[in-house]
Amino acid sequence: MSYADVSPVPRQRPVEDGTESETLTGLLDFLRATVVNKVAGLTWEQAVSTPVPPSTLTPAGVVKHLTGVERFWFSIDFAGADLPWPWPENDPHGGFPLDPGDTLAGLVEEYVAECERSRQVIAGCSLDGRAQGPDLDFTLRYALAHM
Repeated sequence: MSYADVSPVPRQRPVEDGTESETLTGLLDFLRATVVNKVAGLTWEQAVSTPVPPSTLTPAGVVKHLTGVERFWFSIDFAGADLPWPWPENDPHGGFPLDPGDTLAGLVEEYVAECERSRQVIAGCSLDGRAQGPDLDFTLRYALAHM
């Protein structure tokens, strides 16, 4: 049994009397760190296990899905960036499948990088800022609350 190369990361509670923006982004960052910590130390076998049959949901699949969700909501839809769609055509709404070459360390690395891209996308944006993606009209506030 070999362990994945994923270590826990610090989680910082958001300030409890912050601005709306500080509260929303702080809670999201707290939850992002929680995702990494929930898979830290798992073996690949544990990361791809389906502990609650008949569900096919796996810890590794959740990390991969959340990576796509970060890209979809913040970079593609909110910022209107021309980036590759995060999911295959046969699963356009983001299921939880894994690819043969996936590793837990690789999935977490991609997740952390996508979260950082999201932070850069929203830095300095107003919570009332509108989505720039085609045919979209949600605000950054909505996207942060959704996430």
